[in-house]
Amino acid sequence: MSHHFHAVIWIDHHEARILEFDASDVNAATVRPHHAAKHLHVKSGSASSWRASEDPKFFDDVSARLSGIHEILLVGPANAKLAFLKHLQKRHATVAEKIVGVETVDHPSDGQLVHYARNYFKNADRMLPQLD
Repeated sequence: MSHHFHAVIWIDHHEARILEFDASDVNAATVRPHHAAKHLHVKSGSASSWRASEDPKFFDDVSARLSGIHEILLVGPANAKLAFLKHLQKRHATVAEKIVGVETVDHPSDGQLVHYARNYFKNADRMLPQLD
């Protein structure tokens, strides 16, 4: 196991896909809100469509899965990831500090996500002093 333990989270209002990985291994988990998504069918494009589904308990559950991770890349469609980041900053500051990047990524497969995140961290790690 490397001493940099990375994760990428892809989050929207229906689920959060958390992929923890190092150079050789990937561990995937999915966290879903407790409420049924069908109550949230608001016309897309209306101002309330994303606010309606903000779920602090869901965000807390996702945050709980991230303890012990050193660097986190947060990705997803437009609003959910930013709402999640704000929630972390307010309620889970130690996790928020580990977010190293926020990127808009639509609906990738897990494999595409890990590939994207590995490249992201490889490029970012070149800029960090070596701790060995």
